Amino acid sequence: MYPIELVLPMKEELTNNGFDDLQTAESVNNALQKGGTTLLVINSVCGCGARSARPGVLEALKNSSKQPTQKVTVFAGFDYEAVQQAREYLLPYPPSSPCIALFKDGKLVHMIERHMIDGRPAEMISSNLQAALEEYCN
Repeated sequence: MYPIELVLPMKEELTNNGFDDLQTAESVNNALQKGGTTLLVINSVCGCGARSARPGVLEALKNSSKQPTQKVTVFAGFDYEAVQQAREYLLPYPPSSPCIALFKDGKLVHMIERHMIDGRPAEMISSNLQAALEEYCN
């Protein structure tokens, strides 16, 4: 498990921007089974999380005319129970962190896996996510 001193600033990059920090399997179930649209970010300490994933997500939300009903996050290597439960909702995709998923009425409708994040600029992640927000959110 990563130390809280390392993880907290990375969590706060999202929670300070309106994301709910999910730490239990029950909180994941409650969030992902709600109606409307839910943006889930599996956060990570890796360089691509800092360089592309988190900045790309925040840029997409800033620039999209449509927003998800709720924004939630779990942290890989820290929120074990919550991450494991979230990954059940992401099947058949293999475990990936970081990753970005959009759900509509409890169904996965868009997925950005680590291999689509690593080595790509935040602007590319933002563009991908913004297109999904425009398509699936009200």
